[in-house]
Amino acid sequence: MDKALIIRAASKYRGKVRVLNDIDLCVAPGERVALLGHNGAGKTTLMKMILGLTPLSGGEITIGAARPGSAAARRDTAFLPESVNFHPTLTGREQLTLFARLAGGGADIEALLDRVGLGEAMDNRIATYSKGMRQRLGLAQVLLGRPKLALLDEPTSGLDPLSRQDLYAIIDELAAQGTAVLIASHALTEVEAQTDRIAILRQGLKVADDTLANLSRIAGLPTRLRILARSGQAERIADETGGIRINGTSVEIYCDADTKMMELRRIAAMGDAVADVEMTPPRLEDLYRYYAKGGQA
Repeated sequence: MDKALIIRAASKYRGKVRVLNDIDLCVAPGERVALLGHNGAGKTTLMKMILGLTPLSGGEITIGAARPGSAAARRDTAFLPESVNFHPTLTGREQLTLFARLAGGGADIEALLDRVGLGEAMDNRIATYSKGMRQRLGLAQVLLGRPKLALLDEPTSGLDPLSRQDLYAIIDELAAQGTAVLIASHALTEVEAQTDRIAILRQGLKVADDTLANLSRIAGLPTRLRILARSGQAERIADETGGIRINGTSVEIYCDADTKMMELRRIAAMGDAVADVEMTPPRLEDLYRYYAKGGQA
């Protein structure tokens, strides 16, 4: 499958400081990739290089077959920055109409504004918009022209929980239409459930790039099993499993991917002594901490 975005050995120097170090990253049409990293890890610099706003010091980036900053790349790329600003004296309808004309026209402005939750505010001046409303207007701009690549930098910034759900529903629609989506975010819980792949930068290096399941397997972080014991059975379960008693009624044990099924069979063999079992696999927060620290738990 052709890639919508291909980054090969991309590097960036600021003076003698190497900000990005030989980054390889590809995003396919319809794929949603999360780009994670601490502040200063290089996420924003990489996005600016994709947009053609910052030149590469080495390597190459292509959007389809186009170079960053070219007319073809600008036509195929949409960008939503973390802090989006528009002309304050225009209404939401006027601003989006202007963008639609620049993009070649043909968009249903009212439908787009309704889709992002600005239907009732489309004729209000942008100066009256909250940050979350401006973010919604920026998302409407992204939807113009069905871009081949969408770059979203902290897209849920300023949005309430319901609005965040709406935003990811729209991102899903973009992906379903074949748009490649690259999301830079610190909202780990959100991207864990809403993306297909996770890429992690640490001090300008890409230290992880895979599905959540594969990253978990590679890291080898343990799964937690919490066994709820029936009355008077917690001590027996702790002795037989080697687990730790919690609050006198539960027992916790940890196991890796290779021994998880064996432990579950051993727990099931205890019969009526066990009331329930809760299984908690490594979450993205755990994996991010692991990779961001250079592979240390």
